[in-house]
Amino acid sequence: MKRLLLLAVSVLMAAGAKAQYDAAFTNFWTLQSYFNPAASGLDGRLDIRGAYSMQMTGFEGAPQTMLATADMPLFFLGPRHGVGVGFMNDKIGLFANKKLYLQYAYHQPLWGGQLSAGVRVGFLDETFDGSKLDVIESGDPAFATSEVDGTTFDVDFGVRYTYKKLWYAGLSSMHLTGPTIKLGDDKMHQTKVSRLYYLTGGYNVRFKQPEYALYTSAIVRTDLQAWRGDIAARLAYNGEKIHLYAGLSYSPTVSVGLLLGTQFHGVQIGYSYEFYTGGIGILHGTHELVLGYQMDLNLFKKGKNLHKSVRIL
Repeated sequence: MKRLLLLAVSVLMAAGAKAQYDAAFTNFWTLQSYFNPAASGLDGRLDIRGAYSMQMTGFEGAPQTMLATADMPLFFLGPRHGVGVGFMNDKIGLFANKKLYLQYAYHQPLWGGQLSAGVRVGFLDETFDGSKLDVIESGDPAFATSEVDGTTFDVDFGVRYTYKKLWYAGLSSMHLTGPTIKLGDDKMHQTKVSRLYYLTGGYNVRFKQPEYALYTSAIVRTDLQAWRGDIAARLAYNGEKIHLYAGLSYSPTVSVGLLLGTQFHGVQIGYSYEFYTGGIGILHGTHELVLGYQMDLNLFKKGKNLHKSVRIL
């Protein structure tokens, strides 16, 4: 199994694979500024988030992804401006992919809600450790035999409409330039990164008891060759001092996930377990941990710290 897994990813590398380059997160609904730069600074607070995902647990060389993001409004320019920064480290087999980026968003009031547009610029870095590759025929020039890496420039763009605290919809595209990462000093090995499109949305259902709410979210991602869709629903209790939620996620033909989390004093903690509905089964799923922290920043606003978040969490 180990040899087959390493050989498979190596063949993809040698062929300049056009797969969906970015990792999928079970808790996609809480990482909105990552999937769409238009969400940067949207809720008027400093918003720091992190996620760690261990996929296909139990298999050597299985994917592991770490993501850290932070975004905030620029009040000295007006609440319509938002900025953000992020870092992702994605490991699978002998590959290690990194992304470091900066992003900017502009928010315009429209029809009782906000229309937002955002752009992201950054760098993609890929490393392949060919020294650990075990192939039948050594010396094949299609396979690197040492550690090689490469870096390229990357651009993303997104738009989003948010209607109060009720619903939102967004469309974004990553890797607009379709960059190619060339590895090693001789640049013989390369990975082609295809454009990836995201369609996201969410709707909040309120009950007569104001402390309860049902949050629904959806995401569809495609490179126009393959696609994956996810929907999630969380029943939440929003008390005066503590918030709790539990829910389910579902990706057709792929997986079912369990969602659990809490929020207190601005700190958010969430856990999910996603098990695959075919192939490797329930015991080799994805464990994912998400952490977040929000803090008010508008020190000049009259009645400061009274504004409410419009981001659906």
